[in-house]
Amino acid sequence: MLSHDVDRYVALHRQIGLSYNAQERILERFAAHAEALGERHITAVRIRSWCATAPTPNSARTWFDTVRRFSVFLNAEDARHEAPPAGIFGRGRRPRPAPHIMRPDQVSAIMRAALEVSPQGTISPYTYHYIFGLLAATGIRISEALALKRGDLTEDGLILRTGKFDNSRLVPLHASTRRALNDYLAMRDNWDSDSDDLFVVTTGRAPTATRVHVIFVRLARQLGIRGPKGTRGARLHDLRHTFAVRSLESCKHEREAVGHHTAALSAYLGHADVQATYWYLQATPVLMHDIAAAAELLFQGEAV
Repeated sequence: MLSHDVDRYVALHRQIGLSYNAQERILERFAAHAEALGERHITAVRIRSWCATAPTPNSARTWFDTVRRFSVFLNAEDARHEAPPAGIFGRGRRPRPAPHIMRPDQVSAIMRAALEVSPQGTISPYTYHYIFGLLAATGIRISEALALKRGDLTEDGLILRTGKFDNSRLVPLHASTRRALNDYLAMRDNWDSDSDDLFVVTTGRAPTATRVHVIFVRLARQLGIRGPKGTRGARLHDLRHTFAVRSLESCKHEREAVGHHTAALSAYLGHADVQATYWYLQATPVLMHDIAAAAELLFQGEAV
């Protein structure tokens, strides 16, 4: 029964820490539809006809991508399940901007510049300084950082309760990152605020994501890391991209090790699908050198 296969598929994703609630609802509806028609195996025609009933083009794309990944999973076990080609319902109207992988000195420069943000003499400059540092050191989303409460900093790491797709997870912290957060908390505890938000500004509450984005872009332009208005360049989200790429650079450069590392990185970043993690892994000189070396060994017939 397809409904049992859905249960197995969803359980597999939850075993690696994903909630997978939205995807589960889509797959349950599709399985019920197919089973009502007496089908025991997925067909490309059934996927397309069912997704065509979605209320909007965006919903159709989401339904199709979710069910298609499920069909690929089942096809690996039983070839009677058909997996249609990707992109039948489009790939979205707005292309993702190309990531900007930042150098360590650029990240440090932005963190130092944040300490000069006004109003001086308040906690706000320190808040932006430590937010940028936390994003660079952990790769978490800005929404996750701003939703943190003081109690979410535990002995085991940071508890993120508001991840994408309602996904909660524990993010371990390097000792240096924990020391930095402890330093910030010492300042934050001396600031008059009734809020339990971990990061606060002069309002006594966490800043908005828009405000943090504006501060980051303004500092990046001042430092020459990003061009003038109307040009593209480093964005706040690129701290997350940079974390992912540097993480892969530090991995042992063997096929099996990279595969395991990518799967672990996907769970660490809170991605619902490893495909989303691949988007973060941009080419850098270090990675290109290792790819070239691996290709040369493969050409010579050696194991990679």
